[in-house]
This record gives sequence, structure tokens and C-alpha cells, in this order.
Amino acid sequence: MVNKVFLIGRLGKDPVVKHFDNGGAIAEFTVATDDSYRDKQGNKVEQTDWHNVKIPTPKLAEVAEKYLKKGSLVHIEGKIKTRSYDDKDGNKRYITEVVCESFKMLDSKKESAGGGGNYSSSSTSSSNQETPATTSAADDDLPF
Repeated sequence: MVNKVFLIGRLGKDPVVKHFDNGGAIAEFTVATDDSYRDKQGNKVEQTDWHNVKIPTPKLAEVAEKYLKKGSLVHIEGKIKTRSYDDKDGNKRYITEVVCESFKMLDSKKESAGGGGNYSSSSTSSSNQETPATTSAADDDLPF
């Protein structure tokens, strides 16, 4: 069984990062993805879906806080989780979110100061982490 999600979309708002006393951090934001189809009359219908994204890895959350901004084009890789909670009136509520394991910023370097970086929970702990300042010149040859 596999629980794997790949999203390419734009951030709906700047990431909100919560820092904890124990050194932990969590980033949360929304990503919009677009889809289109033709209805019975042949008209093109465009639909936007909004996805709640959570980054539970402290170092990856800090990278997101530093480089991701509202409107950033990102490729998110993670898994879907659904959790429940009780609201203030005692009603059970459910939330489905993408727990991000890695992300790649797809904006061009001209549009975003941090464009082109590829970040994952494993690479953020490595001393060889790729940063926007060290992305290769080959990134400029990409069609997007």
C-alpha cells in the first residue's frame, strides 16, 4: 500500500511557522492546483482545488519560512493524512492535509529570490544541502 502525493501549484498565503520551546517547528500553508474539463455543452470549465499543507520537520519548516511566499510555484511531495478534533462547541471536525516530506521551488530565479531549490527532510540535515545561492547554472536551461 502506498500513500504518496505530488502537487504542483501556487501558495495561497505565506507559510505560517510555529516555533516550539523544544526547538521544533511546523510550517503550514495552502497550495492551489488547477484542473480543467469540458462540460456537456463543450465549454471549458476550470476548477481550483485548495490543499492544506503541513511541514512537520523543523529544518524544512524553517527553509519554507525563509524562501516560500504567497504565489510561489512549488512541487510538493508528501502523504495525505486526515485527523479529527473537537471544535469549541464539542462537534467533531475533520481536516485532511498533505504532510510534506520534500518540496522544490519552481519559480524562476528572476521571480523569486529562492527559486530552484530542492529541499527535503533528509537534505536539510545534510551539510551538502542545496541552497538558492548554490543552484547550478543548468537550472537556467529549464523550460519553466
